[in-house]
Amino acid sequence: MRFVATALLLCAALTAETAAQTRYSTQGMTVAGQICVDAATGAVLSQKLADFPADPASVTKLMTFLLVLEDIRDGRTTLRSRVGVTKEAAATGGSQVWLAVGETFTVEDMLYALMLQSANDVAVALAVDRAGSTAAFVARMNRRAAELGMTRTRFVSPNGLTEGRGPHDSSTARDLARLGVVLCGMPEALRFTSAKRHVLHRPLKPMEMLNHNHLLASFPGCDGLKTGYTSSAQASIMTTAKAGPQRVIAVVLGCRSPLGGKASQRLRDDLAATLMREGLAKLQAQAAAQARLPALKQAPKISVKPKEEPGFWDWLGDLFSF
Repeated sequence: MRFVATALLLCAALTAETAAQTRYSTQGMTVAGQICVDAATGAVLSQKLADFPADPASVTKLMTFLLVLEDIRDGRTTLRSRVGVTKEAAATGGSQVWLAVGETFTVEDMLYALMLQSANDVAVALAVDRAGSTAAFVARMNRRAAELGMTRTRFVSPNGLTEGRGPHDSSTARDLARLGVVLCGMPEALRFTSAKRHVLHRPLKPMEMLNHNHLLASFPGCDGLKTGYTSSAQASIMTTAKAGPQRVIAVVLGCRSPLGGKASQRLRDDLAATLMREGLAKLQAQAAAQARLPALKQAPKISVKPKEEPGFWDWLGDLFSF
C-alpha cells in the first residue's frame, strides 16, 4: 500500500513538472505558447514555447476560412453562392447565429459570421457544403495543414468547439503562424477579418454581428485575424497589424488567468498587442539599419597601357647615352 501511495505521489509530481514545462507565467496569467513573425517572410521575431501543442479553440476556424477562400479562388464556389443549413449545423452549440434547418445564406454572409460572430453552426454548414460531410472537411483541413508544414497540428472539428476529454483540436503557435502568413497574403481574407460590424441578412430578423477581436479598435493598423476561447482551451488569438510596409503576425495560445475567462481574454489581448508592438519596432529598426548601409561603390578601373617593345631609334638613343 505504501508503495502504491509513493508511486501515485511520484506520478503527480512528474505531471506537475511536465505541466510547468509546457506553460509559463507572465502578466498575472499562464500561457501555453506564443510567437511573433514577419508576415512577409515568416521570419521569427520573438517566441516562447512556440512548439508546444495546445488547443487553439476558435482560432481553428481560420483553417476553415482558408479552405473556403481557396475554393472561391479556384472557382469551386463564389461569394454569391448559397449554402443550405443542415440539421447537423443547426444543432451546433456554443457561439452561433442560430441557423435553422432549411435556411440558406450566401458564402459571403457566412464568412462574415464565421470571422466576426465566431459562429460554430456556420462552420459546420460550410464544412458540409464544401466537402459533403464534416468528417470529410476535417480531413481536408488536415491535408492542407500538412501541405503548409504544420507538422504538429491535428484538427478534429471545423470550429474548435470540443468538449470534455476530447479529442480536441491541437496545434502550436509556430504552426498557426504558418497559416497566418498564408492568410495575410490574401487581401480578400483581411477584408473579412478587419470588419468590425456586419449585418447577417435573413428575412424578417437581420442580425448585427460585432467582431470579437477588440484589438481592431485599440491597436493601430490591426486588421485581423481571430480570437478563441473555451473553458478547457482558455484564451487564444492570432492577430496581425501593419505599420507602413511592415506587417507582423502574433499568436498566443492558452492564456489562463486565476480571475476567470474575461480576465484571461483581456490579458491575452494585452500580450498579443505587446508582441505586435515589439515585432513592428524590430522590423522598422531592421529597415532603418538597412537604409543606412552605404551603397557599395565599384573601384574605378585603372587602364594599363601595354608596354611597347623598343624600336630602332630607342636602341640608338640608349647606345649614345652617357
